[in-house]
Amino acid sequence: MSRLAFWRRGRRSPETPTPAAEDARAEELRRKLEESRTVAEEQHEQEAEPETPVDEAPDPPADASVDDRRAAVHERARAAADEMQREQEGR
Repeated sequence: MSRLAFWRRGRRSPETPTPAAEDARAEELRRKLEESRTVAEEQHEQEAEPETPVDEAPDPPADASVDDRRAAVHERARAAADEMQREQEGR
């Protein structure tokens, strides 16, 4: 009789995770899914913004030298990079 009880004990299925543990993981997955949807929506909105065609872009000032225009482009790029960095730190 004791052998039968021992044999049954060994055949029991492993304990299943508690529902609370499953709920915590499910909530984490839901949060990540919502974040990814938000990012995807932002990317879609950015792609939908119209760009200015080259033939409609304003001409540079005639009195500006190449070095002045280059410096202006670099300054705008630095400002854009700084803004993106601030956005990343805010997340």
